[in-house]
Amino acid sequence: MRIIVHTEIPEDAELHGQWNALVQSMERPEVFYTIEWALAMQTAYGSSLKPLLLLGYEGDDLVGVASLATDPIRKSLGFLAATTADYCDFLSLPEKRTEFVDATFSELQRINSASIAFANLPSDSQTSKALLNGSRSTKCHIFIRPAYACAQVDLGTGALRQALKDSLTGKKKLRRFFRQMERQGPVTFVHLKSWKQIQDALPAFVQAHVSRFEATGRTSSLSTRERRLFLEELARRFDGSGAVTLSMLKIADRPVAWNYGFQFHGSWFWYQPTFDSSQEENSPGYCLLSQIVIDACDSDGMHLVDLGLGDEGYKERFGNRVRQTFHATLTQSAAAHLGKVARYKAANIVKRSPAIESAVRRLLPDSKQ
Repeated sequence: MRIIVHTEIPEDAELHGQWNALVQSMERPEVFYTIEWALAMQTAYGSSLKPLLLLGYEGDDLVGVASLATDPIRKSLGFLAATTADYCDFLSLPEKRTEFVDATFSELQRINSASIAFANLPSDSQTSKALLNGSRSTKCHIFIRPAYACAQVDLGTGALRQALKDSLTGKKKLRRFFRQMERQGPVTFVHLKSWKQIQDALPAFVQAHVSRFEATGRTSSLSTRERRLFLEELARRFDGSGAVTLSMLKIADRPVAWNYGFQFHGSWFWYQPTFDSSQEENSPGYCLLSQIVIDACDSDGMHLVDLGLGDEGYKERFGNRVRQTFHATLTQSAAAHLGKVARYKAANIVKRSPAIESAVRRLLPDSKQ
């Protein structure tokens, strides 16, 4: 296998087709793996992240893609999509994964990087095993730890799917919220998929997201130009495919809840939701998610609603299974490796003991207790 290295992602039709064909060959194809996602990252975040694309070829056939990026300030290396994608991975046929990762590591040895971190690796991917093999071949120390448990709604089939739909439509709480909103006007749901429709609806979504975060003393990711441009680029590049789906709950034609999500390879992704804070007592976000699950049940092509990263309580209530992700760190220094392992274990001890955690918080200079 030969590796070709690019310091930018080419806008090339042949590469586009081969790349996305590899996505379809993955254990679980995800929208985050596509070339459209990588190109949107390059466009939006090119000033702070420098793409490093490694392509594996056998003859003229593309058999592997590692879409990485370097952070010039931190001198770190990782997945290009790490800050925006809920799942990241090396792309190849599962049986080619170890060979491709080995070949990638051989190339990466030439790069002087203070640290290499691969975030959000799905646990059901062959990559974890491949990384362990690759670290031995390059004499690196690797530390793989659990990252996120992503809640998912498995829609099931036949009677199970109908039972899931009935359980949502029959909830008294949901019906109560709808009645309260209907006093203000008709309640409707829409799922926008074209670039023009999404472009027109994005400003209200952005404003609601920013306002919602400000109301709780936080800063919205959409307050940055890069994040807004990234969402715009995704919608533009996926135009016509139906992959990007901006869902809205409206009261009398006024949007009060949104989800910037995706429909890809049988999965409907709950990616970036928000709602109008003035409607909080009616839980419009909960109502919108319920409707997305109901609509997914009515779609023969859908088998899963993925609630993504984050441990919000409502996700546990909706989800009926989880998908674990891992975080892998590679270092050449044994001391640095042992330090990372020790800090992780210490943090886990603190989390498991409320008394210790309380004592640690009192010692922190920024503690508000």
